[in-house]
Amino acid sequence: MMSNNQEPDESFLHNCLFFTANRLSRAITRMAEEEFAATGLTPMYGYLIRLVNGTPGISQKELSEKLYVTPSTLTRFVDKLESRQLVKRKGQGKTVLVYPTEKGRQLESSIRQASKDLHKRYEAIIGEEMSDHLTIILETASEQLEKR
Repeated sequence: MMSNNQEPDESFLHNCLFFTANRLSRAITRMAEEEFAATGLTPMYGYLIRLVNGTPGISQKELSEKLYVTPSTLTRFVDKLESRQLVKRKGQGKTVLVYPTEKGRQLESSIRQASKDLHKRYEAIIGEEMSDHLTIILETASEQLEKR
């Protein structure tokens, strides 16, 4: 019980992976959106185009797995990029393959630059060592939590 002039204990927020991961996600998402603004794409669309450009004919299933999004979310992303004529789909039996268009290929250098600028920006703030360690720790933790 706390008295009227006592501050509430909020330390649980700073010791909670859920809270701190979401806080980090909001901060890095804001930075990424700012860096990718020049491309006319969201960061997720930019990374999707890079994957398609790098592997023409990649399946939607593989894209959803690589980007860690549900198949239905990936379908919406591809719908949007297809409507902007940045990718095109071709059915192959039950499999849907995604190919870059010329317009999508032309965005590659600006997408890569946005990605590099994002990396430089957060590295300038938190340092190269922390950036590298944090990436490894988050990747490892994500893999372990997804296995559950």
